[in-house]
Order: sequence, then structure tokens, then C-alpha cells
Amino acid sequence: MTGTTTTGSLRGVLSDLRAIDGAVYAAVAATPTPTLDTGLRRLSHAADHSKISFTVAAALALVPGRPRRAALAGVGAIAVASASANLLGKRLVRRARPDREAARVVVGRHVKMPDSASFPSGHTASAVAFATAVGVVLPPAAVPLQVLAMAVGYSRVHTGVHYPGDVAAGAVLGIGSAVVSLVTVASLTATKGKGPSRP
Repeated sequence: MTGTTTTGSLRGVLSDLRAIDGAVYAAVAATPTPTLDTGLRRLSHAADHSKISFTVAAALALVPGRPRRAALAGVGAIAVASASANLLGKRLVRRARPDREAARVVVGRHVKMPDSASFPSGHTASAVAFATAVGVVLPPAAVPLQVLAMAVGYSRVHTGVHYPGDVAAGAVLGIGSAVVSLVTVASLTATKGKGPSRP
């Protein structure tokens, strides 16, 4: 009896969370923001395939030392986040994309609706993963990159291709991916620093 009650309670909580998720999505769609629409649409498009992050990584890689290590950690974090979101998360959850037409998302905000599942947001996962990993290695870059990552995540809701819950899950996945990358890079750096043992 307890197990049945627990299962019923869990389903109720999930149903409530989905309702909140849909309500926030609808509220964003219904709020007129003509000044922001073009910029957020362009940002969302620019974040396709992590183009912004890779551009920043390329610039950091030109500077030896900490910036170059930050670039390596950032690119590694993107790889982990992208694989986790697209090869695992989307295939396991298979959440349908929002009905942008039913929500009456302003056409001027539209970007191409992806064919993949909605949960989690891969754009957000990769952007947060890169910002977190780079920010740990190179602290002065942390705040601007995190602000950019948050803007990318919001842009996916604003343009109507993701629910807020997809973005939140992507952010959590991005942080986890950054940790994996940072540990891996630290391990590789330590191994390289030791060099071959002398007889």
C-alpha cells in the first residue's frame, strides 16, 4: 500500500511540474518583447553546434598556459555534454517539442524547430559546460561566459523550441559534464607533468 501511495504521489508531483513548465513556457510566449526578439533569435542561431563556444576556445588556445588549458577543458566539456544530451538524454526521455503554433509564439522569434527530442536542451548543456569548465580554470572568464550561457538557455525558450524544464536539465547536465572534463584534464596534466621515469 505504501509503495502504491508513493508512486501516486510521485506521479502527482511530476504532473504538477509539467503543468508549471507549460505555464512558464506559455507566459514567455504571451509576453510581447519586440526589442529582444531579434537579438535572442540571432543568439539562439549563433549557438547552434556550439559555434560561439568554439570561437572563444580558439581564441584562448592561442595563449599558452592557463588560457590554453581552459580551452582544452571547455572543449572537452562540450564533447561530454553534447554526447550525454543527444545520445542519452534525448533518446531515453523522448519528450516532444513544444507546440509553438498553439502557444502563439511570435513568428519573428522563430528559429528552425529541431527534429530531435526536447529534453534536455543540448544548446544549454554545451554552453553551461563550456562556461563552467573555462571559468574554473580561468576565473576572470567565469562571469561573462556564465551570463552568455544563461542567455543561450533562455533564448531556446524565447524562440519556442524548448520548455524551461529542458533548459534547467541542460544546465545541470552541463555542470556535470564540466566536472568530468576538468577531472580528465587535471589527470592528463598531472601525468604529463611527471614525464617518463628515470632509471
